[in-house]
Amino acid sequence: MIKDQIRAMGIDDAPFEFSDKEVMVVGTVTRAPNYLEGVLSTTVEIDGTDATNRLIEMINGSKFKEQIKVIFVDGAALGGFNLVDLEKLNYGTKIPCVSVSRERPDFQEIKKAMKGHFDDWEKKYMQIKKGELHEIKTKDSPIYVQKEGVDIRTVKRLLGLFTMQGRLPEPIRLSHIIASGVVKGES
Repeated sequence: MIKDQIRAMGIDDAPFEFSDKEVMVVGTVTRAPNYLEGVLSTTVEIDGTDATNRLIEMINGSKFKEQIKVIFVDGAALGGFNLVDLEKLNYGTKIPCVSVSRERPDFQEIKKAMKGHFDDWEKKYMQIKKGELHEIKTKDSPIYVQKEGVDIRTVKRLLGLFTMQGRLPEPIRLSHIIASGVVKGES
């Protein structure tokens, strides 16, 4: 049973240029529906391979770790194609994980982009396709989620608890606003 005052972490990266070496990633700890309780940050390499490990370190090293009951990640990757492995993130933190996308991923376009950019594109492509993609209806238009360590019925309940307006859960929206504000001077 999910309590109405459950805490979630939302994760998003800051704006960046592909010429940058790293990008800041912000995690917000939010008590449902929208009470911000804490902010965490780390960095990941642009188009690198360290996103999952950096998130595990950030979460496990936090004073909020025991309070967080679900991790929401904005999309499947941070800093370009630095992929977040939900299975590894769930295993490493022991917290259910959900990636949330506003648009249905175009896997053919993703494959094309990866082929032209990475020597190990096949490995990255298999990673991004790992896990079932679920379409979830919202008031506006659908969102697309992948999940690990939680059933889809519970994901829908969690999204309902944390989504105030629009389609994104509040913890992701807050992380986006904070990351943009820090990097650009305003969100």
